[in-house]
Amino acid sequence: MSTRHNAMSFRSLRPFLFAALLLPGLALAQTPKRIEQQMTPEQFKAAGLDQLTPAQLGNLNGWLNNTLDVETTRAAANAKKKVEDDNRGFFSFGTTDPIAARISGEFRGFARGRSWTLDNGQVWRQVDEASLVGVRKTDPSVKINPSMIGNAWYMAIEGYNARAKVERVK
Repeated sequence: MSTRHNAMSFRSLRPFLFAALLLPGLALAQTPKRIEQQMTPEQFKAAGLDQLTPAQLGNLNGWLNNTLDVETTRAAANAKKKVEDDNRGFFSFGTTDPIAARISGEFRGFARGRSWTLDNGQVWRQVDEASLVGVRKTDPSVKINPSMIGNAWYMAIEGYNARAKVERVK
């Protein structure tokens, strides 16, 4: 493997590493805490919580911890979805839903080694010998579909039957 490929692979793995570091922290945030431990005695008294009975304080703590659990679970699910969406097409990570977007700028046909930047920020490079010559389109719609077998993706330009095997580079 080339140094360039290793650097590219590391860059593409950064979101996964971030998620791996983030999720244990979210799990720790779910440890039930009592509100009286999170506030100074002055804050607790200023909020009038010192006037609650032990049962009322227990109910308040239960409600707060349940709300925290729900929000933490929602945040973790949103973070997971964002990582999956942002990294679709890298290796076999994320969903295998087709990607519908537009090429930003001019498309001048398929040719091995060409790269295209999509309007969603993804960059894809052609890795096969497919050709589509004589085509010049500005901001064409594209659909990138995963193969039925393996870890390959194929790009098709709206209005043309040809498709090219591509790999995501960014």
